[in-house]
Amino acid sequence: MKAIQINHITKRYGNVAALEDLSFSFEYGKIYGLLGRNGAGKSTLINIIANRLFADEGEVLIDGLPAKENMAVHEKLFCMSDQNLYDSNLKIRDIFKWTGRFYDHFQMDQAFEIAEMFSLDTKKRFPALSNGQQSIFKLTVALALDVPYVIFDEPVLGLDANHRELFYHLLLRDYEERQRTIILATHLIEEVANIIEEVVLIDKGRLLLQESAETLLDRGYCVSGSENAVRDFCIDKQVIGYDELGALRLAYILGAREDLPKGSPLQISHMNLQKLFVKLTEKGGN
Repeated sequence: MKAIQINHITKRYGNVAALEDLSFSFEYGKIYGLLGRNGAGKSTLINIIANRLFADEGEVLIDGLPAKENMAVHEKLFCMSDQNLYDSNLKIRDIFKWTGRFYDHFQMDQAFEIAEMFSLDTKKRFPALSNGQQSIFKLTVALALDVPYVIFDEPVLGLDANHRELFYHLLLRDYEERQRTIILATHLIEEVANIIEEVVLIDKGRLLLQESAETLLDRGYCVSGSENAVRDFCIDKQVIGYDELGALRLAYILGAREDLPKGSPLQISHMNLQKLFVKLTEKGGN
């Protein structure tokens, strides 16, 4: 099976479970949004997949083979993260060269082309780069690597709006040119809402849901009106949260959207992915 399979992964720090019996798959050829609040376990999971951290229980399989301490398998995977793993004495252009020696499928010309698009000075040493420039360097390496699985952990950290837009453009171009699995772990949910195909939501170390982004948005909506009218409407509905705006009450609902009768005091509106994420994780925390 061509996929990253997460099989019953548990990771504890003392008495605290960062991940608890986590099982699901990242199938080949999709763009995933890996979402969760701070401390939900996203970074722990990414580090286990990338072989930087070992699970206490369970295993990760990449294309059916165990990933733990298996360098042949990990040549299929690249993880861009906030960890600085680069020799501080090397210039960016030299790190590109070292990456090409480690990964057979590193596209050197493409790396320099992307760096130029972002106006990244490849003669600088890595520590001399700003936070945003360091993010640009890391995403450049990830985009220039022709591997089946790429994980971007907060890829646009420190980037301005123009550079974030350029990254998303390059990401989609990359996906069209060479289909592979792309995993985006980010807190900028609305920016990637039109990019991701499937949502994986982790809360408190557990899988809260895995569903196509389109299906999830189709069955999420908001109803607003007076408290009594909203309460009556929500009977037998799957309500995932409420908000109050003065005398107005808003209910966020998962399920088939209903047409309101003519003259109803209620209003129904679309619920975006950011709001859906917030309300689902609020509910998960109750």
